[in-house]
Order: sequence, then C-alpha cells, then structure tokens
Amino acid sequence: MLVVLVAASLFLLTAYFGESSNGSLHAVQRGVVGVLSPIQDGASRVLKPVRDLFGWFGDTLDAKGQRDDYKRQADDYRTQLGQAMAQINQLKQQSQLKSLDDRGLDQYQPVEARVIVRSPNAFYQRMEINKGTGDGIHGGDPVVAGGGLVGKVETALGSSSVVTLITDQDFAVGALAGPSAEPGSIQPAIGAPGDLLLKMVQDTNKIRTGNLVYTAGTVSSRADLASRYPPGIVIGKIKRIDPGSGDLDRRIHVKPDADITHADIVQVLTEPHADLRASTK
Repeated sequence: MLVVLVAASLFLLTAYFGESSNGSLHAVQRGVVGVLSPIQDGASRVLKPVRDLFGWFGDTLDAKGQRDDYKRQADDYRTQLGQAMAQINQLKQQSQLKSLDDRGLDQYQPVEARVIVRSPNAFYQRMEINKGTGDGIHGGDPVVAGGGLVGKVETALGSSSVVTLITDQDFAVGALAGPSAEPGSIQPAIGAPGDLLLKMVQDTNKIRTGNLVYTAGTVSSRADLASRYPPGIVIGKIKRIDPGSGDLDRRIHVKPDADITHADIVQVLTEPHADLRASTK
C-alpha cells in the first residue's frame, strides 16, 4: 500500500508539473483551493482568539520571569549599596577616631569597640559594646566617638561593657567653656532627653552661644582627686542660653558634639601609660 501511494504521488506530481496551467490537475487544484480557502479563513478567525490567548499567556510568563530577574537584581544592588554605605560610615567613624588619637589621646591606650546594644529608655541611656576587661577596659573609663565624649564605662565584663551616655540623668563631668575656659559641670537636662546643661558656672556673662565645651581633666595635684577624663575632649557647643532672674539662674544648654544616636564604633580610653600617670601626680 505504501509503495502504491508513493508511486501514485510521484505520478500525480509528474503529471501536474508536466501539463499546462489550463490542465485538469491545475483545475482540480484551483477548485479545491476555492472550496477550502473560506474554510481556512473561517477557522483562522475562530482560532485567532485562542492563539492570542496562548500568546498572551506566553508573553505574561516571560514578563513575570523578567520581572523576577529584575527584582532579584534590584535586591542584590540594594544589598551591595547597604554594605557600601555601612563601610563608608565605618571608615568615616574610624577616621574621626584617628583624629582624636592625633590630639594625644593615644597616650590613654584607646581600645576600639563596636556598639552591639542600645538602650530603648529615653531617660536611662545606656549602650553595650563588644569589649570588656579582657581587653583592658574597667569601670569608669571614658568613652569617645568621632565628635568627642560619649560617656563612661559603667560595668565591664569579660568580653563586653555597659556604657552610660552623657545624656543619661546620672551622668556628670567637669567641663570648661568658651575662650576664657570658664569652669562648670555638664549634666543632662531632666525631662529633656538628649539635652545637656552647663551648671555651676561662676561668670555666665563670659559664655556665648556657639562656645565650645570640653572636659576639664585633672585640676588638682592630688592623685586621689585625679579625673579619669583627659583634658580637652570636646563635649559639645552652647546652643542656647535661657535668661533667669540672676546670673546663677541662667540655663546654659549644650548640644553634644558626638553623634550618640548613630555611633557604631567608639573608643574606650583605658588607664594611661606609666610615664603619663607619673607626670600627672
């Protein structure tokens, strides 16, 4: 049967191509085309929505695949950007700490530490760092960041320490302010988290807005009265002076210079070298 069909096909093809365009086989072809062409067109119109629907599904799947690829790329770019910004911020803070060392604080054997926990309490402000007694840190050691004083070590453990911030209500430190180095004491403003007050200033008329406030350091020759804070660490700037009924009633507000809220890297100033301790006695 297969041989017969192949032979018949060859015979018809040979006869078709061998006759003229007006031949009987050409006439049959035109008749068949004339009959089937409307059917083909109708079927094409009927099936077009189906083809379009399948095409739409295909395009939609392709679009979703591309969307997912773009989303993954965008997520990767955001991750890379976040890592780059974190590295830039870390390098910036380390550069600022290096500038503190250049001012002589490296004599106090600074230990660099990273902030691992921040206190959510607005009034008892603490943070925890990842260095402790195993790194030479002890309670009472001052803590500095890029802009200056951050606080002091409250409790030191083997591999971590709790730091009391200068904005905590229990914090206080001796300070000097302005070109005339007016002595006073820095304490947090009660009921105003983040705000510092310069108190016990004898001559408030010499204090102006914008004056720098910095640690006084040791002002006594007695070793038992020596301050744990090195002199000259920036605390902040005078941002506002509220007048009172007298000079002693004035409230001198100080804005901390260190970015306490966003500081991720700090330095703990441990006990100074022996020769430095000897020179302060």
